[in-house]
Amino acid sequence: MPKQLWTVDASLTPGSPVSDIGELSAAAANAVRAGGGTVLDSSHVIFPNGAVTLVLILAESHLAIHTWPEEDLIAVDLFSCGSIAAERVAGELIAALHLANARVQRMERGAVRGTVGADGNAAGPRPPAHPAFMAAAQQAE
Repeated sequence: MPKQLWTVDASLTPGSPVSDIGELSAAAANAVRAGGGTVLDSSHVIFPNGAVTLVLILAESHLAIHTWPEEDLIAVDLFSCGSIAAERVAGELIAALHLANARVQRMERGAVRGTVGADGNAAGPRPPAHPAFMAAAQQAE
């Protein structure tokens, strides 16, 4: 499987539930599941200024969320070593966290060897992209 890093940089809005670690964790886990991923473990840190770093360890690699409430900013990094619909995960997060001005980017990592898996079979189907991802991707163009 190709290794990819997907990033989301966005603005927090008054409705963004990022200061509630329970809501943030649930939104992140739900987004991963919507993209066909599996959460294995998670960890978080809440800083004195209310900033949060949340990391989900995935069967497909990891998802990291970093917030800067004093700047109304959020950064999401999704590294994928497996079959996960990263664009779906990004779109679900943008919608669930009520993010504005979202910029989504994808970067190939490592040696990309095409879409054929180690077993010689083509990669399986992935869930469709979330509409919020499609809107953010179109804005970035």
